[in-house]
Amino acid sequence: LLKKTGCSSVMTAEKSGPVINGKPEDGRDPEGSSSSLDNGEYNERGHWNNKIEFVLSVAGEIIGLGNVWRFPYLCYKNGGGAFFVPYVIFFVCCGIPVFFLETALGQFTSEGGITCWRKVCPLFEGIGYATQVIEAHLNVYYIVILAWAIFYLFNCFTTELPWAGCGHYWNTGRWRENCVDYYGENATNITNLNATSPVIEFWERRVLKISDGIEHMGGMRWELAMCLALAWFICYFCIWKGPKSTGKVVYVTATFPYFMLLILLIRGVTLPGAYDGIKFYLYPDISRLSDPQVWVDAGTQIFFSYAICLGCLTALGSYNAYDNNCYRDCIMLCCLNSGTSFVAGFAIFSVLGFMAYEQNVPIEAVAESGPGLAFIAYPKAVTMMPLSPLWACLFFMMLIFLGLDSQVRPTCVTILTLLRKYDYGQCSYIRMIGAFKWSPIRTGCFHIKQMIGMYVFQLFDAYAASGMCLLFVAIFESICIGWVYGSDRFYLNIEDMIGYKPVFFIKWCWMILTPGICAGIFLFFLIKYKPLKYNNVYTYPDWGYGIGWFMAMSSMVCIPLGIIWMIWKTPGTFSERIKKLTTPSPDLKMRGKHAALSPYAANDAKLKVDGKISTISEKETHF
Repeated sequence: LLKKTGCSSVMTAEKSGPVINGKPEDGRDPEGSSSSLDNGEYNERGHWNNKIEFVLSVAGEIIGLGNVWRFPYLCYKNGGGAFFVPYVIFFVCCGIPVFFLETALGQFTSEGGITCWRKVCPLFEGIGYATQVIEAHLNVYYIVILAWAIFYLFNCFTTELPWAGCGHYWNTGRWRENCVDYYGENATNITNLNATSPVIEFWERRVLKISDGIEHMGGMRWELAMCLALAWFICYFCIWKGPKSTGKVVYVTATFPYFMLLILLIRGVTLPGAYDGIKFYLYPDISRLSDPQVWVDAGTQIFFSYAICLGCLTALGSYNAYDNNCYRDCIMLCCLNSGTSFVAGFAIFSVLGFMAYEQNVPIEAVAESGPGLAFIAYPKAVTMMPLSPLWACLFFMMLIFLGLDSQVRPTCVTILTLLRKYDYGQCSYIRMIGAFKWSPIRTGCFHIKQMIGMYVFQLFDAYAASGMCLLFVAIFESICIGWVYGSDRFYLNIEDMIGYKPVFFIKWCWMILTPGICAGIFLFFLIKYKPLKYNNVYTYPDWGYGIGWFMAMSSMVCIPLGIIWMIWKTPGTFSERIKKLTTPSPDLKMRGKHAALSPYAANDAKLKVDGKISTISEKETHF
């Protein structure tokens, strides 16, 4: 029976059942048999309407802008085809194992990103808080990409795209002499050394109106501010009814980008100079494998693109049916993610080859990563197509859908994790969305971003959600499951869910390979650290770097502080505290064919026979 609170509850439910000691029993079969899969507390979590919703939701979360604007550039930068050697190694040893670990953990515990760690090992509950801090940083700055895409989309409804030619008020020079339409002229006849592309000028002078530095606040960009508000408004209505509404949204947001990517790929490979661009993308330079930075880039890209160590996979997996084959799903989704990145490289570098061809410059001069690639290279390619406003509109709709997929789910996951922790219902869910999006903190970030734009964005990108933070979290996740909770125990849990054990190699990864490799990359990351420079030119002031490191440490410090706090507040001797904090929650038990092997199954059966319950209630141990 759903609780009647004026709103339908998505997070809590009560089942009628026998009364024991004056309290209604939770309705679960204490033997933990498979018949209890849909009973009691485990049914409170709810499930996806079908398997497709889960697959599309995870695909939408892990396949985003990083696949189309970061992976191809890293391939070119780090030896072309040779980059696939370290990438595949990290894909097998880190990407798939951690991806599977988080998804299976969510499915087994039916809990969110914080309470799942409290259940398996209270000592490492700080892992959950660390992931949510990283998610909070992502939610604050990632929405700006959506705002930029919306701004471009509004500028597509013209007969001629504003970035297709010169002559606009934002173009440089008294008589716009510095703005040159390379496509409309023979590049070999251009002698102006200060010449710039109209696409670049539209991005830097019309969209960003970028100032001289982060210390120069500049004026408020009201157009972008309205686009940012619209982006939050769209996100609100995508998640306002919880996972049920997001499950429907992904049918469009997760599939439409593939259609547009295919169109751009076909158009790109037919452009002159495309072959040279693809050659730069794939041509292997084996000597680059001796550079440790290549291996660092491969490792961090895996963590970026797979959305691991963010708590999202755990939360999304928690809505699966207990007997869902998450192992097969994870292998398929990981291959889909990397395959999308690989194909996107052809679409991007065919266009970059064309841009280099038309400007008569090396590809190195036009190849770049990040927002510049999405808002310079792709828009330029669209101007080469017939009916360019139509194609531009579709392209930026694709960016918006990719951004929504990467924004909606982390926002929803963060809110649901907090609600799950404190056992609130649907009404609180709706109120928290409003508070989460329109709080004074968000309003402050809203204004700062529009005043100093790209400088703040780059700080968030390089520090707040950097590969360094993700690697740090992955180390402790692997240690917690592989050694403290026990890889053998977790393998038994997985077998109870899917009916068989995964390949033994995954267990080795959790225990040795993944934490070892991640620790090595993390240390090298710190040793080879170079301060951030915007466009490799602008150097931030010391206080700017201080803000960046504060954001990075805000997530990493959660784990050691969480360990210290849990040990300090737990009664008993030190050894008793450690033993208690490394013991899984009593209500964490298997619900399939191995249910009788759960350590508390026999005690639960005795409780049912005696008609008594322990003094510690389920709700107390649950949270």
